[in-house]
Amino acid sequence: MTKMGAPLRLPSRATDTHVHVLDPHKFPFAADTPYRPIAAELGAAQDLLDVLDGSGVERAVIVNPTSGYGDDNRCTLDALERLGRRARGIARVPVGVSGRGLDALARRGIAGVRVDFISSGLAPLRDVAFGRLLARLADRDLVLDVQCQGDQFVAIAKALADVPVRVVVDHLGRPHPEKGVDAPGFRALLGVAASGRVVVKLSGPMRCSREAAPYRDLDPFCAALLREYSARQLVWGSDWPFLRSDRRFDYGPLLTWLARVVPNENDRRSLLATTPARWFGFT
Repeated sequence: MTKMGAPLRLPSRATDTHVHVLDPHKFPFAADTPYRPIAAELGAAQDLLDVLDGSGVERAVIVNPTSGYGDDNRCTLDALERLGRRARGIARVPVGVSGRGLDALARRGIAGVRVDFISSGLAPLRDVAFGRLLARLADRDLVLDVQCQGDQFVAIAKALADVPVRVVVDHLGRPHPEKGVDAPGFRALLGVAASGRVVVKLSGPMRCSREAAPYRDLDPFCAALLREYSARQLVWGSDWPFLRSDRRFDYGPLLTWLARVVPNENDRRSLLATTPARWFGFT
């Protein structure tokens, strides 16, 4: 077990599966964005490279952020070109995106599409186009990236039940710690583990913890995910550059947090390297 404060030895091809690139000087924010990131929250492609190299992380999955860009993927696509084989991307698209549109994104390094149920609510589930989106993703073996919180996953799990789409869930599903692991949303998340089609990100603990680091109120949730999913269906992400945060965060302590909640080195190798390679199409 890695002691708190000791440097974490990362495996070859360690991957951060949840980062954002925000470069409004080159790619101005959308006029209708619900939130305009401030200067301290920005991070261009070169900034990301510096963070990865400084931390010994070889690969990254760049998630197009709701804040700033919405469905405008130009900044993410530019970063994918700059990082080359070190990166894959998750795009945001209109729910009615065509198959041809998805194909064009996939050719540029996009491994999947994100639906942010926190910003949209559960409305996409009532749109007939959502079912077609799931089918198009499944046909292309692209991932559906889900951001949700609380008990939202109950309805989401029902919508996903009959479509063989691969799914990745951000930030532990963003449970409410005070409601415990038996809350309906988290139980629903645990319930789909056996399908083998869902991967959960041990990422962004600050998004759902009610405590400061080391986020011990999330320990029962991490333990339950490790038990039900195993490291073969978990990945890690930092959530760099930490949008909409009420305090300063740094990259290294999030790797230390991972070492604490996943103490077995072989498990960490799986969720840091093997599973991301398989799930996001790294070669």
